[in-house]
Amino acid sequence: MNNFWVLIKKEMKESTRNGKWIWLPVVLMILGVSQPLTTYYMPQILEAAGNLPEGTVIDFPTPSGEEVLIGTMSQYGTIGTLLFVLATMGIIAQERQNGSLTLVMVRPVHAWQYIGSKWVAQLVILLVSLIASYVLTWYYTNLLFSSVSWKMMLSSLVVYSLWIVFIVAVTVLAGTLLKNNGGIAGVSVLFLGVISILTTLLPKYMEWSPGNIRAQASILLIEGEWVRSVWIVVGSTVGLSALCFLLAVFTFKRFESYEG
Repeated sequence: MNNFWVLIKKEMKESTRNGKWIWLPVVLMILGVSQPLTTYYMPQILEAAGNLPEGTVIDFPTPSGEEVLIGTMSQYGTIGTLLFVLATMGIIAQERQNGSLTLVMVRPVHAWQYIGSKWVAQLVILLVSLIASYVLTWYYTNLLFSSVSWKMMLSSLVVYSLWIVFIVAVTVLAGTLLKNNGGIAGVSVLFLGVISILTTLLPKYMEWSPGNIRAQASILLIEGEWVRSVWIVVGSTVGLSALCFLLAVFTFKRFESYEG
């Protein structure tokens, strides 16, 4: 277990050196805050842009605070997902390419410790970034629109965080199967995209899908209750993430045995 914590500390130091602790929270906070700000100032933005007929009156219905936060999660689901994959894709491939993986594995380090340290370290960075962005967005949403209770905000954040857990699990698994960063990112984004598309096209058969995470987080914002559908999606996402982790450990063991 001591090796596990040593590896986590190594990952944290590496993330600090490559600036991930800076650029990821900043980009996510900009992405999140842009939703309430652009929604609130959209009439002024369109008016300043010009090219509108004289006498045109710009009148948009004012969305509720819950609707603004739902729109923010939609941003996380598109641009955010790509950012999360890009931030995670190279954590194993880079060490394979520069040879440091061999130096780590010649020590008494188990495969689950190595994969687990990567998984935990990335989750800490991504979840801290998401929390900072979402809480800041919630603050500006309450300031500019109708107030959203902190309990509803926190519930939706907890549920949506599971999408991050799933992204990391899928990307780490891809990292144990492939050696190229581009391939890892491509396979991860493709798999996550297929899950989301199938969830949209086959809602009756994909009720359990992790692709429903945003929809269930939205339900918590609107209704404020943990209904049955929320628990189904939460359970399946946790289970599939755990399965991806176990598969990553298994494939990493096979890779190390083959390379050895």
